Amino acid sequence: MAEEDSEVSPGKVRSKRIFLNHLDSFVGSHTGKYLSNCVVGASLEAPLEEEQIEEENDSVRSIPVAKGTYQVVGTQRNPDAQKPDFAFEIFSFNSREQLLEYLLDCDIIIYNITETTEQIDEASWAVSALHSEIGNFESSKTFILLSTIMTWGQTKSTDPEDVLTEDEYRRRKAHPNFKDHLSLEKLVIKLGKTKKRRFTTFVVASGLVYGMEESVFHYFFKEAWLGLNPAIPCFGEGKNVVPTIHVKDLAGVIQNILERRPKTNYILAMDDSKHKMKEIIKAISKLGPGKVQHIPEADALLNYDLTQSDLDHLMVNLTMEAFFIKENFNIHWVAENGIVENIQNLFKEFKQSRILLPLKIAILGPPAVGKTSIAEKLAKHYKLHHIKIKDVIEEAIANLELKSTQPETEEAEEAEEEGDDTGIKDAQDLLDQVRDNMEQNGGRLDDGFVIKFMKEKLSSMPCQNQGFILDGYPKTYLQTKELFSVEEDEEEETTLNKSPQYDKVITPEYIFSLEASNEFLKNRALNLPESLVVGTHYTQDKFMRHLAQYREQNTEDETLLNYFDEIEIHPVHIDVSQDNDAENTPVIDDIIKIVGSAKNYGPTPEELKELQRRQADERLAREAAEVAERERREAEEAAEKMARWEEWSKRLEEVKRQEQEFLEAHSVPLRNYLMQNVMPTLTKGLIECCKIRPSDPVDFLAEYLFKHNPQVE
Repeated sequence: MAEEDSEVSPGKVRSKRIFLNHLDSFVGSHTGKYLSNCVVGASLEAPLEEEQIEEENDSVRSIPVAKGTYQVVGTQRNPDAQKPDFAFEIFSFNSREQLLEYLLDCDIIIYNITETTEQIDEASWAVSALHSEIGNFESSKTFILLSTIMTWGQTKSTDPEDVLTEDEYRRRKAHPNFKDHLSLEKLVIKLGKTKKRRFTTFVVASGLVYGMEESVFHYFFKEAWLGLNPAIPCFGEGKNVVPTIHVKDLAGVIQNILERRPKTNYILAMDDSKHKMKEIIKAISKLGPGKVQHIPEADALLNYDLTQSDLDHLMVNLTMEAFFIKENFNIHWVAENGIVENIQNLFKEFKQSRILLPLKIAILGPPAVGKTSIAEKLAKHYKLHHIKIKDVIEEAIANLELKSTQPETEEAEEAEEEGDDTGIKDAQDLLDQVRDNMEQNGGRLDDGFVIKFMKEKLSSMPCQNQGFILDGYPKTYLQTKELFSVEEDEEEETTLNKSPQYDKVITPEYIFSLEASNEFLKNRALNLPESLVVGTHYTQDKFMRHLAQYREQNTEDETLLNYFDEIEIHPVHIDVSQDNDAENTPVIDDIIKIVGSAKNYGPTPEELKELQRRQADERLAREAAEVAERERREAEEAAEKMARWEEWSKRLEEVKRQEQEFLEAHSVPLRNYLMQNVMPTLTKGLIECCKIRPSDPVDFLAEYLFKHNPQVE
């Protein structure tokens, strides 16, 4: 392969082979993918305008990997993992001698020690082994150690108002848990100073890496997305300044090092931001509840989702400036200003990378068709928010009451600072209007208020993150149109013949219309348990009135389903009367088959424990049932065997009895014959033998019988 690469035409840039350890890690995968899409020497070109960057990236991907590009090879943390698409080859080795052969075949060797300390020893051996083989190099090689700013963890600036830069790297002092990283950094720099033309080494100290599916900040993104807690935790006061860099920008720094070969051996890689941790957590919290809760640093140690290395990085307090890369490198920055200023783009990256897509479903149909029970089961299955109109109204009123009665809360001040123009007075005015409206309508609320509250609920971050299931609302065509449609320009609407515009953010993507006959629904409502009927509209009179009202509002000519047909979201009609299952299991199975799998995080740790406990209980119950079944079968077999034995014994006794009777019946004539013809003479002969006592009694008896035989004259 090396020979094939070297045969390039004049003017072409030779492809270069890059070794990168752990291609399946966070930094490794994104760095490898980035470099595999780069043309050798691309960073040496003049900087592009921002509008051209996206086009340039697309054109890079279209260039074949054959010549003038980087061939990314390397190892994987999980040897059984599938080879990444961007990887040219994956190395597996049984000895370090074999690994050295692989490394000698590469032009560039990059070792990432930011994600696991296990690679420190291997990286130290690799750079030393390569240095000892300089005389055997076919071409010059570059070694890059991707390290962390934790090797600066306890470095103090000479002037409190100054920032730390690369020029001060010789006096850096590592965090106690990162002294091995520092030792390796020094070794790499030392070995790169002997024969620079043949073997060049660089150390890249990166800030906390973020972006895409996230790594060290993933815990906070996940907490915000799930929204299970009212606030996102921030360990300590959060006043520590945290150097950061986007993972793609870090890859861009490495690309520039490969192509520019700077004179300095030590390079800081971080963006322009100097955000405090509380500012970062506050920005991330906008993905969910929007609130931050400060907890003691000691409590962070009790968090099982964060490793000790994660906590060390999150607690670091360093004000640093990466002057060198800004003055000398041509980087197409993804997030030059840091996390806070680019948080919305980071949210999109996070959701797309982890395939966290909201699932929006509406379950519609007449009363008693089973909407709520089906929606509850689907919400539990997909981990969605079950939206019921009564709950939405009660929650909206409670929020208005809270906002109008707690004017001096920190949340209210923050909302005002962020441009929330729904002030305290406005909240009180709206609350008064809602109460007056409900009093005038006998406890019911006009559609205008209901639709306003429903839009706010569906637009909330929890519903936008996980998704929702609308339960039985809207009920009419007009309600549906008011809820989901967006205002259009009248001239545009009249001139262009196109489908109505709708709010794609809150409009369900799956519409299921449950259908059944009036007779079926009536029987179902009448057969409901009394405990479920009390206080509802399922009593006979109320139910028939609600059913008639539903049929009147949804005729064949005008039904709420028509609106969804108009916007090309065609409802799925399901006849529940075909199924006699009270749990609606077949209906739920059909819906799940249509919707597909969930696109979320799956079970929470607590749910996993509950699932494991339930599976363990089921396994124990199954094993106990198997033991009981085995014992039952053994007992049955023993009883059957005993019954067969008893039956055989009875039959044997019967056979013996019959034989005895047979023998007795056949012995009577013989006995009579002997008593009449033999026994009298024989008895006399025996008596005579006893009297005489001859020397040969048998011969005497035979002689006697012969003489006294009555039949012999």
